[in-house]
Amino acid sequence: MYRLYSTIIRRKAISTYKRSLAKTLSWRIIATSDTFLISWIITGTWQLAGAIASIEVMTKMALYYFHERAWAKIGWERDPQEEHTKIFPFNDKKIRRIKNGSGR
Repeated sequence: MYRLYSTIIRRKAISTYKRSLAKTLSWRIIATSDTFLISWIITGTWQLAGAIASIEVMTKMALYYFHERAWAKIGWERDPQEEHTKIFPFNDKKIRRIKNGSGR
């Protein structure tokens, strides 16, 4: 049971540039909506709130992306990444290992 847990549950996704960009964009939608709403409540005008959110979206998207890439290079508290099984595993290393009976 532990082997199943360690193989499936604890597996970490490999951090790629596309993944970092997707996370940047999805977070920006949430964060900019929050900035717009708070700015609208404080200023009372949606035009000023929109101007604040427009400036904020550009600066923070760039900052977040570079922050994410910097953390992707830091190995602190990261599990060793294992090779993922391929969609068509005819010649996959994991499948060969299992067939040969060598386990891990």
